Amino acid sequence: MGGLGAPRALLASLAGLLLACGGQETLDDAVLDARPPEQTSLDALAVDPGSRDTAAKDARDADKALPGADTQLLFGGWPWPAKTPAVGLALEVENGVGTPLRVQKGATFFINQIDIRSFVTATRDQGLRNLIAQSDFGGLGWLGVRQVDQESVGAPGPYTRRRYYRDAAWMNLPSHFIVEPVDSRGRLTGLPILLNAGTEHQRRAGLDDFFIRRFRGIQTATGCATPDDCSTSTSFEEEAILELRNAYEHAQRQTLTLRSDTRALRLRWSLRPAAPYEIPVEQVVDGRYTYGFRIGVEALTPPRPDGTYAPGTEISFQLTLRDGAGNRLHPQGYLPPYNQVAPDGTDSGVQYYRAFFDATATYYRRKHRERMLMTQIIGPAQHIQPIRSIVPLEAFLDPAVDEQVIATPERDGVFAQFATLPFANVLFGGAFVDPSLWNLPNTDTWQFKLPDNAQPGTYLVTVKGRRAWLGEDLPATTTLEIQVGTRQRTQPKLTTGPCTSCHSKGGELGTVLHANDNRAACAGCHAPLAFELEGPIFVRTHFIHSRSNRFDAPLQQCSSCHLTKESIQRTSKAACLSCHKSYPDSHVAQFGPIESMYVGGGAESFQQCTGACHTRHPGSGL
Repeated sequence: MGGLGAPRALLASLAGLLLACGGQETLDDAVLDARPPEQTSLDALAVDPGSRDTAAKDARDADKALPGADTQLLFGGWPWPAKTPAVGLALEVENGVGTPLRVQKGATFFINQIDIRSFVTATRDQGLRNLIAQSDFGGLGWLGVRQVDQESVGAPGPYTRRRYYRDAAWMNLPSHFIVEPVDSRGRLTGLPILLNAGTEHQRRAGLDDFFIRRFRGIQTATGCATPDDCSTSTSFEEEAILELRNAYEHAQRQTLTLRSDTRALRLRWSLRPAAPYEIPVEQVVDGRYTYGFRIGVEALTPPRPDGTYAPGTEISFQLTLRDGAGNRLHPQGYLPPYNQVAPDGTDSGVQYYRAFFDATATYYRRKHRERMLMTQIIGPAQHIQPIRSIVPLEAFLDPAVDEQVIATPERDGVFAQFATLPFANVLFGGAFVDPSLWNLPNTDTWQFKLPDNAQPGTYLVTVKGRRAWLGEDLPATTTLEIQVGTRQRTQPKLTTGPCTSCHSKGGELGTVLHANDNRAACAGCHAPLAFELEGPIFVRTHFIHSRSNRFDAPLQQCSSCHLTKESIQRTSKAACLSCHKSYPDSHVAQFGPIESMYVGGGAESFQQCTGACHTRHPGSGL
């Protein structure tokens, strides 16, 4: 957007959109009333060089606190984006009401996340009928909506069943958002920005503005007698969810610098032209912290003189959570009690696991809001592979066990251990056994014990977490390498890639998900849990890419990601049915019906079916 021509073109486009969309304010109210008195047309909003000094003086008189020494003043005193790095804002709306937003005064922002949710409750199973009739999403157009997946959790019962719906008309219509900074009277205080939401069926051609785009209808039934029988349930929630995350690079260049009289962001959605959302904004000055998020991890137990650890050694590790300027977000040696953090975090932005309050579901529902703080060790690197041994719920509840061993060399061909922070016996023990555990202070230190038969090589210690502070919702991951039994560094042998052919320009692995671009460091945390069997990374990758319209290669073409023929020849329910939605009747008779949309069945889903069948995949390219 160089010079004045581009801003004028953008404003003209926005003017046309505002006229077409209507809303609570007409264009005259929203734009023309914000002009200096001498301006009488839209053309006058493009300040010519001769009047720029006068406009700047008027703006300084009206607003002494315009941010940034490099800020240019255009459009009657509206601030042009400063040269300082912009911060990604996360906007939220629930049942038509914008979640109040506190931001750091003087910062420059782009929109990195939009979460809009609408829900109603019912006592009978009526699909999405009540949502369509009663919610603020009701008038969007639901023709064509259909159930595409279903999953139940809660064994041995009672069960919670979730049904997922797609293809409603509104999900397949191109739409856009306009974000307008406004004052207490609803008048513009800066340039609006235009964001293209695309459609459910739009591919990855870069024609929209967000790498992750999810439009959903969901029905949740609780108290079901069996995974499939909810006839006795009297508790149903019907919801519509829109998730836009991870702005592409070109969208990040559309920025907002809020004037001191900005009191809200008005969020106009082209599918709801007469009813814009309003998100209250409070600008604060917080000298204790800055935007950004860093995780540090160090080994407190020193290695041997040669720099290696011996098999059987118990190693203490400590994390440090910091903001972008390096300020500590917690005292050394201490993490706050769970009840002081969940569900909304601390003043410093520290977050813990919060799915107890806001249920998540891989791909379909708000997984980014889970915000687990977690650590793992896996190795040796040359033997890293998916873990298929199931971690029972009891392992999370045992008060004597803080760190869970999830893979052993004998059973899994690799060693792995993980720990949630706070420890799982506090997180899940407080939820299901003793609520007082959530009042206890926690530690930033933990221990991983190498097995006595630990094979020599490089072991990866990873910590991942998420910080939500003054409008920024940011993941971070860091990995520390330690040497066990040898000084020779060993490397993983990955059988998939390259992810960068799709994950780029704002959707890099180092930005999305956990902000982790070291794929070898995923398997240690991503093991199948008894209450979340879809944990393994191969299950999640298959499931997400088979459901997402972002992935535009033929699904049968395994060579799009797999590098070797051998890498697609370990067949199991979990491997096959995380991508396929059905299998032949002969398989149903032999292996049972499909019971899980993620892995096909239960614990047996990770066992290898046979070494004699499925040595080839039609159309695989391998």
